[in-house]
Parts: sequence; C-alpha cells; structure tokens
Amino acid sequence: MLRQAVILVGGLGTRLGEQTKTTPKPMLPVGGRPFLDTLIDEIARYDAFDEILLLAGHKAESILARYDGTVWGRARLAVSLEQAPLGTAGALVHAAGRLQERFLLLNGDSFFDFNILDLATRAKSSLVHMALRADVVGDRFGRVVLDGDRVRSFIAPGQGATGPVNAGVYVVDRGILARVGGLPASLEQDVFPALAANGAMTGTSYRGYFIDIGIPEDFARADVELIEQLRRPAVFFDRDGVLNHDSGYTFEAGKLQWIEGAQEAVKAVNDAGYFAFVVTNQSGVARGFYEESHVHALHRWMADEMAAIGAHIDAFEYCPDHPDGTVERYRRVNDRRKPGAGMITDLLARFPVNADKSLLVGDKPSDLEAARAAGLQGHLFSGGNLEAFVRMHLPHRPASAP
Repeated sequence: MLRQAVILVGGLGTRLGEQTKTTPKPMLPVGGRPFLDTLIDEIARYDAFDEILLLAGHKAESILARYDGTVWGRARLAVSLEQAPLGTAGALVHAAGRLQERFLLLNGDSFFDFNILDLATRAKSSLVHMALRADVVGDRFGRVVLDGDRVRSFIAPGQGATGPVNAGVYVVDRGILARVGGLPASLEQDVFPALAANGAMTGTSYRGYFIDIGIPEDFARADVELIEQLRRPAVFFDRDGVLNHDSGYTFEAGKLQWIEGAQEAVKAVNDAGYFAFVVTNQSGVARGFYEESHVHALHRWMADEMAAIGAHIDAFEYCPDHPDGTVERYRRVNDRRKPGAGMITDLLARFPVNADKSLLVGDKPSDLEAARAAGLQGHLFSGGNLEAFVRMHLPHRPASAP
C-alpha cells in the first residue's frame, strides 16, 4: 500500500513568460487559489497517504513557507529544496534519502481526475506504472505506445500520432534511481525511453478530466474550467447494514463483517468520479458502549481495507448523540442524527458536491428521510450484493475508469 506521494514542483515554467519569473508555476492562482493547493487536496482526500513530499527548485521559498510541516488530512507535508536545476530525474536523486520504497509521483503542472488508488493496485513489478489519458485530441502531447499494459515506446509531440498521452502521474519504485545517469536529467527524455525499451514500464489508460497549465492557453482554460470540474456528484452510504452487517453497536475491527460487494461498491463510485461519503448514527457512544476514539479507529481500519482494492471514502461522518443516552455530554437532540439531515448538509457545505446528481444508500426509513430532508434521492438497500445495487443506481457509466 502506498503511503507517500511526491510532487515535482521545481520547473521554470518559461512558456508562461512573466507570470513565472517570480512565482513557481504550481503556485499560480487557478480558480482563485494556488494550483498546487488543488493537487494537494486531491491527494489528501484519498486518506491513504501519510506524507506528501514536494520537490521544489525555482523560486522555492514560497513553497517552503506555505507548505513545509503543514498537515492536510492524514498527510504531513515536507519540502525538498534543490540548490541548482537538476531536472525531474535529478530531483528524485537529490531527495533519494527521503523516498520510500514505492511512492506516487505527480507532475505539479497538471491535474488528472481519476481514481489514483486504482492505479496503485495495478502497479506490479515494473519500476514505473504510469497513468495515461485516453482520447486526447491534438499533437501538443507526446503519445505512448502500449502492448497490453506494457509501455513499448514514446512518440514525441507534433508527429500526428494517436494513442494515450502521459498524464504525469506514476507509481514509482525507488530502484529507478539506479537508472539515472549524469545530472541534470529528465525522466521523460533520459530515463523513461530506456525503461520502456527494457520492458520496465507499464501503464493504464483512464478517461477523467485532464489539464496541464504549462502553456498560456491551457492555463487560462484551467482558470475557467477547474472549479466546475471539481464539483462532483456524491454517493452517501449509511454504514451499519449497508457497508457492514449490522450486528449491534459495531466498534471493533475484528467483529466487522463486510456486506457482499461493499468495498467494490465504493470503488465503483470512486471510478465513476463521484465523492463517496459515510453518514452513520453511532448512539453506542451516547449509551456508553464505546468511545468516539473507537469510531475513529474503526473507520481508519475500514479505510485501509478499502485502499487495498483501490477504493476510498472521502469523509466519514458520524453522530454520537442520542436523547436517551446514559453519557451526559452526548444525551441530547442533534439534527446530525438521522433522520435529521445535519451530517449530509455539513458535507454539502464542506465539499463541492453536485447535489442534483447525488444519492444516498441506506437500509432504514430514517436514512431515506434524511436524504429527502437534504434534497437527495434515497435508495433503500435490503440486502444482497451492494456493488450490483449501487451500479444499478449510478446514472451513467464510469467516466474515469480504465
């Protein structure tokens, strides 16, 4: 399981002219905030990475000041500073002592909306497994020649070829450092072609939204498009009776039994480009059966179990309160407790959710009542395979899946 994400943020950005003379390209404002903020948010929402390492070079002081030592969700951020331009491969060599055995690597100039954890599950023994964007029109980007999932060669931009393009997201084995020769060195020009020729690269194509801000036209387009692209539909899952069998006040990982197809259902939602949320009443806390810390620990365990198959929950929301609770501080009426809509409306306020296309899956009338109160479609799950049930209610086929 990958625990480290590394972002290349050291390029000069010369094609953007005056804009990058004093500001690193990933720090330029896109949609009203630094582009790098959006990339970090996208990684952090998977709740799978313990560290995000930024490899900085050009005008790195602003990156160091804004991000080093901060925490975004589960991940702590750190910055590696180059003293001289070393290229994308050289940046990895410079940070060699800080790299884990396998890590996610991203180009800090581009945004690709697809299920990153799916890529992680497909990365096997190759040194590099790359995410490819299918169906890109035009010849600005170089093309990748695939044989199954094996990368055979690269075709330079401007040669009119077809095929997927390199989207700048990779699962990388630290052994790649032994393939880097003299510095400075570029991954794309000096390392990847030789890896492909030796059969050491694989890739998977996806169809999510993709934008690279490296040229003025696409930078301007991203400034207009990105906010709307980040506005996704969502599936809200009840927990007990939907994701796991309701055995009565479940709070121990060893006693949780997944519903058939539950983890796969979450992955289907991820692959479709939706947010996936959990909204669960946990009155066992109010009744003194367990603590809130037990709820957090169980949700962490569930998240790790799902990550192993390429699935994730964007946020777990729970309500510990009950008006008949035996623990005084939790003995109260709370609109976050279903059939109240508070957990749902809190998530709608925190995330850019397209509520009109969103839905809730629950196993009780109170779940559906909460959905109606929040203006969502509600669907009653009465058992069986959850993945089949969810796929039946997703309004369109997956947009980002391979």
